[in-house]
Amino acid sequence: MATGKKAKNIGKNVKGKVKETTGKTVGNESLEAKGKLEQSAADAKQAGQKAKDTLT
Repeated sequence: MATGKKAKNIGKNVKGKVKETTGKTVGNESLEAKGKLEQSAADAKQAGQKAKDTLT
């Protein structure tokens, strides 16, 4: 996996986790949901990159 893309996906995952935790803390369900969605998107991109790397 390209190091830059891996770092970017990890950063998005962390950012999503922060949003989720903040949403839980302040009771903002919308922010919590956005954080979970961002984490899922980052995980999917990372899985896609791993699959792509395996094929090449």
